[in-house]
Amino acid sequence: MRETAWDRYQAMLCIPEGLDGFRLDVSRMAIDDGFLASMEPRLQAALTAMEKLEAGAIANPDENRQVGHYWLRNPAKAPDDKTSREIIEALEQARNLAARVHSGVLRGRDGAFTDLLVVGIGGSALGPQLAADALGSDRDRLEMHFLDNTDPDGFDRTFRKLQGRFGTTLVLVISKSGGTKETRNGMLETQAAFERAGVPFADQAVAITGPGSELDRTAEWEGWIERLPMFDYVGGRTSQTSVVGMLPAMLQGLDVVSLMKGAAEMDEVTRGRVAHRNPAALLALAWHAAGNGRGEKAMVILPYKDRLVLMSKYLQQLVMESLGKEHDLQGNTVLQGLTVYGNKGSTDQHAYVQQLRDGMDNFFAVFIEVLKDRAGTAMDVEPGVTSGDYLAGFLHGTRLALAEKGRQSMTITVREVNARSIGMLIALFERAVGLYAAMVGINAYHQPGVEAGKKAAGKLLALQGRLIAAMEKEPYITKSASEWAELIGEGEEAEAAWMMLSRRAVNDPRFLCEGAGLPASTRFGVGG
Repeated sequence: MRETAWDRYQAMLCIPEGLDGFRLDVSRMAIDDGFLASMEPRLQAALTAMEKLEAGAIANPDENRQVGHYWLRNPAKAPDDKTSREIIEALEQARNLAARVHSGVLRGRDGAFTDLLVVGIGGSALGPQLAADALGSDRDRLEMHFLDNTDPDGFDRTFRKLQGRFGTTLVLVISKSGGTKETRNGMLETQAAFERAGVPFADQAVAITGPGSELDRTAEWEGWIERLPMFDYVGGRTSQTSVVGMLPAMLQGLDVVSLMKGAAEMDEVTRGRVAHRNPAALLALAWHAAGNGRGEKAMVILPYKDRLVLMSKYLQQLVMESLGKEHDLQGNTVLQGLTVYGNKGSTDQHAYVQQLRDGMDNFFAVFIEVLKDRAGTAMDVEPGVTSGDYLAGFLHGTRLALAEKGRQSMTITVREVNARSIGMLIALFERAVGLYAAMVGINAYHQPGVEAGKKAAGKLLALQGRLIAAMEKEPYITKSASEWAELIGEGEEAEAAWMMLSRRAVNDPRFLCEGAGLPASTRFGVGG
């Protein structure tokens, strides 16, 4: 007898024990019992690798370090008492700091703190931003602001919002090394903004950083309020349940106990050896099937809830930085990855869902369904129909419309958006990333491409410095970008010189710029 969609749904639906309100439907993915059986050896090997990782094995051979973000929500799982104690002590330090802020014991120059400015980038911002937006309310203890780039205009926009409130703004600077330029620049710009406002920066600044780092030394020397540790065994993209994510959430007044509880509960379930009962294993297996273990199809995140609009942005880093690798663990060139994009439903139905259904079949969708519509009483927008009914209708209608064209999708369901469910979702995808990486034989816990970009940026800035130095030696003399590059012995960098000089000419009032704006004819110089 032919299997119906209902039969398949029931057979493939994962409702783990102990995760009330959570379920995962992979029935619309191209996996079956035969595929699962063929992947069983790889899955079991990946689960064993995960057990070793949690037990303290060196999981990142490039940096000779452990990977311990799972210990954060259950310190008893840490491989030794010292590690367990330092996790507990760091969270207690964060709780004490938040309590002092909330009680008014710790105050700004102008009174009790009203605002929190978080300065960070990547994992030092994306997780805190997700939690702040998903769980924030009009009951928040502090208003949240983020500097997560090195964009001067972005700095100015945020500082304008804080005008008149610098004296009651707490600043949290997050950087493991303290040398990350975007965060360093944000910190320097913030210090200058505080100085312009006449507010002592150090008296209202807190650092989260690696012990002994450049930022740690700066904070100690300048007398910042407090310094909290970032652990070497926790990467930025998996740091939300460390003080990196927990301190901002505590200061905002979020329910961090429930967030940790949700993450710990998901961790426990996703340690299971049976694929049908392990949602992270099913996610990883579905990714493998959809993309042939090569990431050949993108993952489109479609949360049907405004509070989850940042989920795709958060998952872009977690998934793509973890899985986008040139080499496997044996050094072979494999060019692995899994592209992630998305926004929210039903907005996306009026944007790119048209292509998902009728265009290239180069993706699979991950719907995130939230059963609870709102905290208050539902309002009918039509007789017997609420806005939430429409939202659910659009989700399931889009799922069916994709299935009609043979497009793959899966659906994650949670009862409501709260701290516990956010913790569950974070832990679910963290584990799925680790399992998938193990199945395809790559290191999920390093990011050489990121470092390559930083090094290239450093070389470009050094080139700019040499170009300007040469121009300053010949004031009011103009030359083309290629001529200036030749003059400093960098003729092969003419393109980079053109790009750097044409941008600088717009921003530096000393610059002279002559010509029609074309690379070969435009001439640059520096006035006196």
